[in-house]
Amino acid sequence: MFDSAALQTVFDSLNQLRDAALGLEREFAVELGQVHPRHRRGAANLVHYLALRRQDLRPLQAQLVRLGLSSLGRCEPHVLATLDAVRGWIATALGVPQETLPSAHGALSMTDATVSAAEHAEALLGPKQPGRDVRVLVTMAAEMAADPAAIGRLTSSGMDLARINCAHDGPATWAALCARLAVATPSGAPRCRILMDLAGPKLRTGHFAPGPCVVKWRPERDELGRETKPAVVALVAEAVRDVTTPSADAVLPVTDEFVAAVQPGAVLVLHDARGRQRQLVCTARGDGYALCSCERTAYVTPGCSLVLLDGSRGGELLTGEVGELPARPGEVELAVDDRLDLCADAVPGRMLDPDVARAHGVVAEVSCTLPEVFGFVRVGERVFFDDGRIGGVIEATTPTRMRVCITHTAGSVAHLRADKGINFPDTRFELPGLTIQDRRDLKFVVAHADAVALSFLDQPEDVDDLQRALAEAGRADMPIVLKIETKQGFNRLARVLLTALRSPVVGVMIARGDLAVECGFERMAEVQEEILWLCEAAHVPAIWATQVLDSLARTGMPTRAEITDAAMAERAECVMLNKGPYAAEAVRMLRGILQRMNEHQSKKRALMRELHVAQG
Repeated sequence: MFDSAALQTVFDSLNQLRDAALGLEREFAVELGQVHPRHRRGAANLVHYLALRRQDLRPLQAQLVRLGLSSLGRCEPHVLATLDAVRGWIATALGVPQETLPSAHGALSMTDATVSAAEHAEALLGPKQPGRDVRVLVTMAAEMAADPAAIGRLTSSGMDLARINCAHDGPATWAALCARLAVATPSGAPRCRILMDLAGPKLRTGHFAPGPCVVKWRPERDELGRETKPAVVALVAEAVRDVTTPSADAVLPVTDEFVAAVQPGAVLVLHDARGRQRQLVCTARGDGYALCSCERTAYVTPGCSLVLLDGSRGGELLTGEVGELPARPGEVELAVDDRLDLCADAVPGRMLDPDVARAHGVVAEVSCTLPEVFGFVRVGERVFFDDGRIGGVIEATTPTRMRVCITHTAGSVAHLRADKGINFPDTRFELPGLTIQDRRDLKFVVAHADAVALSFLDQPEDVDDLQRALAEAGRADMPIVLKIETKQGFNRLARVLLTALRSPVVGVMIARGDLAVECGFERMAEVQEEILWLCEAAHVPAIWATQVLDSLARTGMPTRAEITDAAMAERAECVMLNKGPYAAEAVRMLRGILQRMNEHQSKKRALMRELHVAQG
């Protein structure tokens, strides 16, 4: 027999939770009244869930478990229904008549909640595939616009949706990708939907002055330094520089006459940029090129001399020189305690000799793509570059500059280049949700995409901006995806969701790349959990994104940690893969993982401490 006093204590606690949930619903009456009719009950359930997560429920959960009852650990999609079910069992044990228990008219039942969540997922992501509930979204690479077979491999492997990022390329490439996707769906399969990301107010490093025009190659060696494979060097006729050659470690442009004279077995002598003599041996020829092997490392610049030896006489048959070479990307080398100036002006990033710069106190300069941020940053706030590989603290600011002291680098030194992300996790920005470029791109998006993603949103007003812009374009009904990738966007997620639910179809992308930098890598696991919980409470589908099976997509081999991460992603409604030469293989592996996990897990169970995000 159970202790009646203990049962009564638990019963009272559940009644208090229920009263708090309904009380918060009344407080949010205005916001809930503005929600689209399709989302009314889901939005109310979200508010009920926030009320629960404003306090630590773990002691109550422990009591419920001892009683053999639900611990509330799976109440996210149906808060009131779960509370009422548990209260009903305890009321029976206490002899409390069921008819005396208050009920909430119109509240979601557990079955209704499951149906609602599935309907909203299908509205955004399309129908689920046999054997798995989770859809697969793949980022499109620009080169796929000219390669219909690549997109066909993705769709036949199991891709459900395609993502086009407006931060890269332009309308011509986007249109070509959309045209390829329109005809790539296998016969009998649902149409592959298109999600287009607006670039948003992304902070990046600006233009860098180009580096030297130099090409380097080196042979492969084993642990003892013995050569295992020579470097492959392609000599290409300057008149046909766009010729397709087999894989080579370096490409050197030379005159048409010189390439024509190089035949298989020919020996060439190269004097590189350091004055070192290197021997090349021709191994194969093609139309407009000759492939050579080299057993030594070389650094080659324009003008380096090449000599084709006369095999029969031992002398020089023909001389030539290396033509124009592309400049290497500009970069700045940084180490801990170095200083860096971020500039509002569009100054090209300055490459400095690190030792000379440190000896004379010269500071590297790098421009920032959003000069508006200089009005918000403060001394002492942190700044990160290139997905957190470089970190620092702001030491001084002016309206057009900020001095950063480097406090962290990935390795003893790190190299910063153009177009790398910049994050200010401590800074509160008040920037418009849509940039001028976003508004231009939106014209293309509404005409070609099935859904639009809002990047780097920080506050509910950013969602307002997008909803108004869609209404002005005649597409107020267009599905929207909220990309949660800033600390402020995460902290304000509850109100951001309530604003977004004014649209008929809504989703959330957990953009873990920037979000990890903003919130701290050590917090990323709990942050993504909290986002999943709030999405499930609101019946909003979640997209698990960033670096899923990334090594597999890039190199053809996954890591063990990536497999576990992909399996954990089964709790979302969709998983996003990035582009890469092995993207189709990544899709097939992910599909298999999701199908197997579909038999073992449905969402998750969790202990319920208070959430700071629920306080907002």
